[in-house]
Amino acid sequence: MEVMLEFGKIILPAALVLYAMYLTMKSILAKETMKANMDYKIENSKATLPNRLQAFERMSLFLERLSPGNLVLRLNSSNLTARELQQRMVSEIREEFNHNLSQQIYMSDKSWSLIKNTVEDVIALINTNAEKLDEDAKSVELAKLIFNEIEKREVDPVAVTLSEVKSEIRDIF
Repeated sequence: MEVMLEFGKIILPAALVLYAMYLTMKSILAKETMKANMDYKIENSKATLPNRLQAFERMSLFLERLSPGNLVLRLNSSNLTARELQQRMVSEIREEFNHNLSQQIYMSDKSWSLIKNTVEDVIALINTNAEKLDEDAKSVELAKLIFNEIEKREVDPVAVTLSEVKSEIRDIF
């Protein structure tokens, strides 16, 4: 029995010292891992930040170009029919959107979803107003309908989306 007591006097402190060393090493390794992860994130951020800025820049430009007023002014011509203007505007929107699809990897899901919804909203606005006109209507008539519809709306979806994109980029800095 005395041997066990002596053995316990040696083993118990040794076990406590080993346990304390284990906890210390675990803490040190956790801090080192966290530091390595932070360093990795900082390096990764340095590499991706210019790409993110460019993505937000491109999407801001896209949203400005997507604005129905800008579309009409840019694409309308006096010799076009309303259907031709409609086709031109929808085609231009889809082409530019498809060209910028890769930018979504640099943006939040919320911002990208807003952009997609805005694109669909503007296309719907164009198509809905074009359907109100006769086949031989002039492009000016479609432009008037679109401008009138924009004036009726309390909220401009392009402006809301652009504001959200700007807000997201401000949050990064």
